[in-house]
Amino acid sequence: MIAAIKPAGSNTRGLLAYLYGPGRHDEHLDPHLVAGFAMLGMPDPGREENVTLTQLARHLDEPVRLRNTEFGRPVTDHVWHCPVRTAPEDRPLSDAEWADVAQRIVAAAGIAPAGDDLACRWIAVRHADDHIHILATTVREDGRRPQLHGSGIRVGDECRRIEKDYGLRQLKQGDGTGTRRPTQAEMHKAERLGWEQTSRQWLQDRIRAAIPHASDVEELLAYLEADGVEIKDRRGPSGDLLGYKAGRPGDLTGNGEQIFHAGGKIAPDLSLPKLRARLETTAPEEHPTARRSRPATPWHQATDALDGLRTEASDTSADDRRDARMQANISALGELIEATAQKAPVALRAELRAAGQAFARAQRSQIRAEDHAAHALRTAARHIAHAASGPDGSALAALTAALVWAVIVAGRWHEAKGHAHQADAARQAVQHLQSAADSALAPTLTALEARLPKEEARRTLAHDVRAAIPEHAERILADPSWPALATVLADAEAGGHQPHQLVKEAAARRELGTAHQPARVLITRIQHMSREPAPNRRAEAARMRSTTAAAFGVSSSTDQPSKPAATPTSRPTRPHR
Repeated sequence: MIAAIKPAGSNTRGLLAYLYGPGRHDEHLDPHLVAGFAMLGMPDPGREENVTLTQLARHLDEPVRLRNTEFGRPVTDHVWHCPVRTAPEDRPLSDAEWADVAQRIVAAAGIAPAGDDLACRWIAVRHADDHIHILATTVREDGRRPQLHGSGIRVGDECRRIEKDYGLRQLKQGDGTGTRRPTQAEMHKAERLGWEQTSRQWLQDRIRAAIPHASDVEELLAYLEADGVEIKDRRGPSGDLLGYKAGRPGDLTGNGEQIFHAGGKIAPDLSLPKLRARLETTAPEEHPTARRSRPATPWHQATDALDGLRTEASDTSADDRRDARMQANISALGELIEATAQKAPVALRAELRAAGQAFARAQRSQIRAEDHAAHALRTAARHIAHAASGPDGSALAALTAALVWAVIVAGRWHEAKGHAHQADAARQAVQHLQSAADSALAPTLTALEARLPKEEARRTLAHDVRAAIPEHAERILADPSWPALATVLADAEAGGHQPHQLVKEAAARRELGTAHQPARVLITRIQHMSREPAPNRRAEAARMRSTTAAAFGVSSSTDQPSKPAATPTSRPTRPHR
């Protein structure tokens, strides 16, 4: 059940003419009252021939006229309108049931609280099987205005209870972080102009697409203007940016003036303060002993950054700061999906963009994000957005596979926190991402399967898999992609890596129990992990000692007696690949 409270109006008689009229397409049948503030003696133009719409409008407006006469300042925003609709698959409700629904909704909204004899005047009109319209005038019998702040959330909560009581389709509880639904006027205008999206939907997509390209809000607005979006900023005497509005070219008023929408009205997380917090974050300091490998491509850098999200999610302790960090990383994950969609091959862009649009709802919740915690992901998204060229096949396959897993992790976190809308958005995004990941991996699989290792080598590698992850080994070896995985493991071993250790580490980074094709998951992960030759452990230990000594001002020359060189341990001879 959806109750959509409309913007306040001023013409009671005009709204009644629509409710009791034939409708725009003659869809209104048998319009009549089902409930009202005082049904006894209530004039009903739908049932009484001698009652006019004007009489009913005057009856509802009486407290408004009295207040205007007494105070002198006319009330002009007194018409409260709320259509209430059931789902197509729900059973038709009787007039008596609709009357109960209407009374519960006006009570929840604050229009007519239960037991309040001085509440606002209201009626509920039914002209179809699946919905009613509630009309109220928002001046109470004692001349005061009702307290309607937060009425949308209260009405939504009451609808969820009504659904349960009447056995109707149960929707998810609202949390106040969703975008505003397009109005009928916006949808009709888009249809008239031949637009696939309403202006606010179009602007939301453009702003989200621009975020990975900007390092601060000023840069973001400049990018949007260059992209053809109309921008209207508000600045203080010092020139500081205080707010902004965005407009779609061609979206004009009847007088030919550009229509602008405030960022926070386009989407809650696109207001100036939210954008500023996301974009203008500082990088965390690097530990002096951090290993500096050769510079990674933006695609590999992004795949590495996604491991931070997995690490954050693996901490299940109850901690508000941990939740704030996780929410920040999920917000940045949406930016990374958007940047990837812009630079991916054309064949993958539609699915990746659909994933980004679906995931936008998962990027925000009632948990306030600690934005600086997502610096690594945001930096990766920015580097991809500014990349001069696209990724190679294995890098793209690794990143899209990592995005699938990251969104699964984000959805599970939202579900654990009771964020139903966000968890559902993540599930929708996974479907699009999985399709993109399969397409990205296909050329890599073909190339790998064209140069399989010898049978004896495959048997040895199968033994490594059984030893590393015995609980998943049989599923992996039965996977059609196992021969391609064997090639990846053989390549890694040729680069100095240990297949047994790679498989074990890859499985630890991405649980395989829910993976439909575990061998494919391991292919992309192991290719990413083994892209560089295995490090020399002695050289790494020496570097750590030298770096630590330098940090404390100590000479790196040994003051302790040297130890004799260790004798290399023998390892079983492995067959030629």
